[in-house]
Amino acid sequence: MVKKIITRLFLTLTLLFVYTPIFVLVFFSFTDTTIIGQWNGFSFALYGKLFSDAHIMGIVRDTIILALVASLISTVLGTAGAIGIFYSKKRAAAVMNTVNNIPVINAEIVTALSLALTFALVMTFMNKSLASLLIGHVVITAPFVILSVMPKLKQMDHNIYEAALDLGATPTKALFSVVIPEILPGMLSGFMLSVTLSLDDYIVTAFTKPETFDTISTYVYNAVKVPVHSALPGLRALSAIIFAVIILVVILMNIYKKKETKK
Repeated sequence: MVKKIITRLFLTLTLLFVYTPIFVLVFFSFTDTTIIGQWNGFSFALYGKLFSDAHIMGIVRDTIILALVASLISTVLGTAGAIGIFYSKKRAAAVMNTVNNIPVINAEIVTALSLALTFALVMTFMNKSLASLLIGHVVITAPFVILSVMPKLKQMDHNIYEAALDLGATPTKALFSVVIPEILPGMLSGFMLSVTLSLDDYIVTAFTKPETFDTISTYVYNAVKVPVHSALPGLRALSAIIFAVIILVVILMNIYKKKETKK
């Protein structure tokens, strides 16, 4: 009994430590004040300022487009890579799995610096361009797609694929008719994870983006460096919206998983 109480207390304190700053940020997004801690009455003024700021809205749009494009590319490459690794010989598969895990466990600053040096030395025309930014986001997200798809490949009944070939289907048709539907949940999970990583990334973005381009993370960082930045109050509203969207996505994904489990 005592052990259970201590465990729950520790869990509660940990959750409070993690989420209290977020809840404070969300709470003060509903008051028109430039200082967190000062309450000027309930108001949606900051949300109005946020949506009326064309510059910030443009940055949000560009960030979302970048995340979606990078995630789509990562999903295609990661799915192809996972299938290739799975059907390779054991020794080759082990080597490729190890190589795939390196970007996952590697320090992001090392990856960012390596990409920046590569673009600067090898591909001068792509140095700090939209292309280098997109490639950088694909590099950090594709390995996670492979990690999401591999378990689904292991769970799949491979006799179905063999049966499709025996019934006259070409390998390509069997791939899209049998394998892809079986691993689709893993592909969707990898895509959502890639979108989250891309939206959240700062280090790789800062090292590979052109000077005239900003994402939400780089814009917020630059705004926070200036204590009197005019956009800081509006960024509280933006943070609250991002948090609410993430909560909604998590809830929907849990509902989807429960339905799949019941099936």
